[in-house]
Order: sequence, then C-alpha cells, then structure tokens
Amino acid sequence: MSSVVLADLALPRSWREHAGVRLAANVVLVVAGSLLTALAAQVSIPLPFTPVPITGQTFAVLLVGAALGSRRGAASMALYVAQGLAGLPVFAGGKAGLAVLLGPTGGYLIGFIAAAFVTGWLAERGWDRRPLTTALAMVFGNLVIYLFGVSWLAVFVGISKAPLLGMVPFIPGDIVKIVLATVALPGAWWVVRRLGSGTMS
Repeated sequence: MSSVVLADLALPRSWREHAGVRLAANVVLVVAGSLLTALAAQVSIPLPFTPVPITGQTFAVLLVGAALGSRRGAASMALYVAQGLAGLPVFAGGKAGLAVLLGPTGGYLIGFIAAAFVTGWLAERGWDRRPLTTALAMVFGNLVIYLFGVSWLAVFVGISKAPLLGMVPFIPGDIVKIVLATVALPGAWWVVRRLGSGTMS
C-alpha cells in the first residue's frame, strides 16, 4: 500500500529528500489548494427556495483533498475557512466573516475540512487511481459535506426540510462533479505513469 498522492510527484525525487524544500512545497500546496477553493466559490448560483447556493466549491474541495492527501487537504480547507473568517471575500458569492460560518451554510464550510481529509485518506490508499474507486471516494467525500452541512442547516429550517433544501437539489450537480473527477484523477495518474515520474505502487 502506498501513501503517495499526486501532489507528492510535483517535485523531483531528489528534491523531496530535503526537509526544507519539502516543507516549503507543502506550504505552497496548502495555500494553492485554499486559493483554488476560493476561486471555485465565486462560481455561485443562488437558488430562490434555499439559502444554499450552487457553487464550484465542493468539486475543488474533493479534488484538493485527493491531490494533496489527508493532512495537507484538511489544512488547505482550514486555511480557506480562516481566510474567510479574517475578512477575505473567499466564501460563496464573495462573502466573508464570522456571520457566514454561523449562518445556514456554515456547516458546509466545516464539512469541507472533514471531507478533504476523508478524500485524501482514501487517495493515500490508492482510491484515486481507478475510475470506480475514485467515484466511491468522491461519493464518500460528498456525504461528509452533507453530514455537516445539512445537520447545521436543520438548526435554521428544521430537520424535516434540511435534506430537501440542503442536499436534494444538488445531487444532479454532484453526479456531474463525480464523473469529472472520475475522469480527471485516474487520467492524471495515467499521465504520471506514462512519464515514469515518482514512486508509485
């Protein structure tokens, strides 16, 4: 079993042996993952019947988790949330601040951290290298996001309405994202194998 993920192959093998270079690379990767999520959050489509918008965030969260691995993926999402809390307009629709975290969609933000960890943990076990297991990893990551997001949304709209407002409308989009990830991640590994880069199981 290998714990190597795609991000581990970003540096030549000889560079990875130097602790300082490895640390600097990890910092860059974590920051880059948070910025990618912030950009994806700006793809936001409000829905009139729910406080939860359609965004590109979840796709970015799951890709970052799979590409960076559990710890770096979770750290990247924690940094993303911290950026929003610090006032940077990185949340969906350019929003920021503690009010967003405490509002109806705050559970999804916390869920991003957990989902990136879970998806990264599965990627470290090779789940992102084949289409079927990639799809399963994305499904599990999505379920983690919904677990946190819908649970917190229920505080505002009630437990009976929360799944209808915070999950059901987004399932078609989630299926599209899962299909895209199922193509992108194994495809990236295929390219890496063809190039003969890194150490893989």
